[in-house]
Amino acid sequence: MKTKPKIIIMSGYGLNCEEETKFAFDSAGGVADIVHINDLIKTPKILSKYDVLVFPGGFSYGDDTGSGKAYANKFKKYLAKELEVFMKRDTLVIGICNGFQIITNLDLLPGGLMHNSGGQYIDRWVDMEVKGHSPWLAGITKISLPIAHGEGRYIIDNKKYAEMNKAKEIAFVYTKGAICKYQDLKANPNGAMHDIAGVLGYNGRVLGLMPHPERAMFSHHRPDWQLQKEFYKRKGKKLPKEGEGFQIFKNAINYFKK
Repeated sequence: MKTKPKIIIMSGYGLNCEEETKFAFDSAGGVADIVHINDLIKTPKILSKYDVLVFPGGFSYGDDTGSGKAYANKFKKYLAKELEVFMKRDTLVIGICNGFQIITNLDLLPGGLMHNSGGQYIDRWVDMEVKGHSPWLAGITKISLPIAHGEGRYIIDNKKYAEMNKAKEIAFVYTKGAICKYQDLKANPNGAMHDIAGVLGYNGRVLGLMPHPERAMFSHHRPDWQLQKEFYKRKGKKLPKEGEGFQIFKNAINYFKK
């Protein structure tokens, strides 16, 4: 692709991570537009000019009818045909946190997100291992990102889980890595089945994850960044400027350079 990939970032009714998500895609080399769902409903044909569809984090409709349900239902009612056409092209989709909840309700991904097992909203960092195969995950084997959710416990029936595991559609699983050890935290923050933090669909073109990669764009975003800086110093190196989350956005842009 000679021109820069175009990204549409959905907004409206409580989605609130549009700006930082736009910054991430723009910094990676794309051209991102923030579009209110009502504006897309008015001019649905504009979806055809985009390469990446993004549902960012937030609390759409206040989670009053269940996280992501109301937003997904509105999208289904007015934009189902356009979404179907979009998915038939060589495109990418990502749903982050509330966006993950939205795309499961849109049936782009299997399973669902339920209330955290502890019954509380959780705001912390997590460590994860990459298990799946996807353009979004190229070159990533492990990653640490922040979470902020009340309904992040992923559930899936055992038969479907076995199918997804075999097809490498489990994107991330929680693990006790450097940050969990540094802050003495348990690996799985919300009771997700099989420690699942993110999943894939459509041959890896669709990624849904509860953690926020757009909040880990720089290395100093990590809670242990000063410790990491010292580790690098002792090796005679400088702490990299880029954070681990940035790679996910760069991977999306690189996908269209093939």
